[in-house]
Amino acid sequence: MKRTALTLALVAALPGTALAEDFTVNPDAGNSGFSAVFDAVLGERINAVSSAVGCEVAFDEKTGTASGRCSVPLTSIKVDADETKSDHFHQWATNKKSDAKACKLEAVFAGVKLGTLAPEKPAPFAAEIAFTVCGRGRTGGGKEKLTGTALLFPPGAYGPNKTIRSRGNIAEFDRDAYRIGPGHTEGWLARVQSLAKVVAEKGTVDLSLFAKAK
Repeated sequence: MKRTALTLALVAALPGTALAEDFTVNPDAGNSGFSAVFDAVLGERINAVSSAVGCEVAFDEKTGTASGRCSVPLTSIKVDADETKSDHFHQWATNKKSDAKACKLEAVFAGVKLGTLAPEKPAPFAAEIAFTVCGRGRTGGGKEKLTGTALLFPPGAYGPNKTIRSRGNIAEFDRDAYRIGPGHTEGWLARVQSLAKVVAEKGTVDLSLFAKAK
């Protein structure tokens, strides 16, 4: 036991070696958010939102990089605060082939360069993030381009623990690339043409996250 502790201490002291600090975004806190807006030129402006975003993140302060995953339960997403529209979206996301309660929108990332974080100084970042919807990745295996800022709240500034607030944006998010829509859903095929101009295929996704140190 003493030998193990000594080994860990020596490793931590080596030049270039850093131990990442673990952070979590609590999906029940209500202070983080996901929103997606699809604005059709000749149709509707649809706004899908959820505050149930959960994340597990490891931040390496020495290298300024973050790795982890975030997810949003499908059934937590509300469309235009309307139950019918929300149910339709859930059907489109699952293609009516799986239980909506078991579905998540999930993002996995590794080595995202945030740089040196400091209070009152938002640090810009850009990354390519792998997304899945109900376990389905993007057609062709591509990733989403995420841009945003990260800001540090030291202990006591936003609760007792160190907190990182990040805000991110994905422009031109293509829902059809993840097979979300009437054209991929049983029972909706007859309405595909009539809905083509009403519901936009591409939209903007925004994330606002508060990750607290464990």
